[in-house]
Amino acid sequence: MDYGYEKKLLVGLVEGYRKSKKDTGENRTNRRTKLKPEKLYNKYHSNDGDYEKISAINDTVQKLEDKGFIVSEGESFGMDLTRIYLVDDKVNEIEEYLAKQYGYVSKDTKLQKLETLIKEYEDCSSICHEECSKLKTILESRKLPKSIEKNIDMLNDLFRVLSFVEHNQKLMYIREVSMLVYGDSKYFENNTLESLCALLQKYNTVPISGQTFSDGEYIFSDEILKKYYVYKEPQKISIRGKALIRMCGKDIDISVFDEGIEFTVSELSKIECVQLLVPIFMTIENRTSYLRYKKENTVTFYLGGYANRDQRDFIKKIYEDNPGVTYLHFGDIDAGGFWIHHHLCQVTGVPFGMFHMSFQELKNSEYRKCLHPLTEGDITRMQELAVMPEYRDVIKYMLEHRVKLEQEIISLKLMERVFGNRSKFYENH
Repeated sequence: MDYGYEKKLLVGLVEGYRKSKKDTGENRTNRRTKLKPEKLYNKYHSNDGDYEKISAINDTVQKLEDKGFIVSEGESFGMDLTRIYLVDDKVNEIEEYLAKQYGYVSKDTKLQKLETLIKEYEDCSSICHEECSKLKTILESRKLPKSIEKNIDMLNDLFRVLSFVEHNQKLMYIREVSMLVYGDSKYFENNTLESLCALLQKYNTVPISGQTFSDGEYIFSDEILKKYYVYKEPQKISIRGKALIRMCGKDIDISVFDEGIEFTVSELSKIECVQLLVPIFMTIENRTSYLRYKKENTVTFYLGGYANRDQRDFIKKIYEDNPGVTYLHFGDIDAGGFWIHHHLCQVTGVPFGMFHMSFQELKNSEYRKCLHPLTEGDITRMQELAVMPEYRDVIKYMLEHRVKLEQEIISLKLMERVFGNRSKFYENH
């Protein structure tokens, strides 16, 4: 039976050699590149080890010794191996063998790819040039960081879009850029957009609102793209409830629209005043909850996550025009939900309270089946929140019970309490 020991053994030895000082020419000793058989099978020396697997390792070692790739040492008495050593002079031949047999990509091949990438892009644009200068140092040292070693092809894709964006002089949407660069409308968003935005922010001297936030997400990545005339699809503002919006000298009563209204952010400059006719203004994180939640005394606003620049400016406008109103935020009871609330308060300057985002919801038996366990990532993201007074109690409960809750079930149950099991949704559809 083939357990894949040949590939594991040769790759382990070759990569051990390539990571050593022998490969970079810095070695001052003659230390041999070795591997213990336990690395291939952890019970190799155990009394309860699988005989078939142990025999397979021994046969593999013998086969590779016959090829001159390795040498081995065994116990004084018995057949068990103790050490397996690489024949250094054979390292290139072994890599060729691995490439032919298993499609293995050697370090030298990766370095050649990197060299080709540098030659192709170093004169393409200013940022490309700076980044390629750094890569030259890596190339000369032969010390490939893991991030590059594993993603050279992705690095090439990043340089492709970087060079395009730096030279772009006409208004384009993200998916148009993706088609022109990759021939795939979604590849840019799914693979290189975040890395590109991080790189562009790194080299821009003009401050960009929304630098990396506490949870590690780029809040306003679209802003840096706009400097290069690249835009996301037009952002829409969604609002519902009893309110008057004055535009071009005319008052628009949005309450006549049962499902509210949506308009593109390009219309924001035309708004002169927003008058709320009810005492509560509420931002809602998720669209399903926004569609579900309707109260006569509340104007609701679809946030969709972290507030972007246009949402921020519109909310600030509402706050300026309606100082006596209560401002609330309704979101998921998880790390992301609280960071979204924190960010919303920070960027707007509005003291948003939290709506049904307490430990009481987590304790509610009505939601018990919908609770999710915390991940290690959740716990890490909560550490900074735990010391903020507004989140302290709920975060403490979440950490003690290792639970979180999405808001969609809360909005559903809240509306069922108001309208019964037949909500306005069914009446209107």
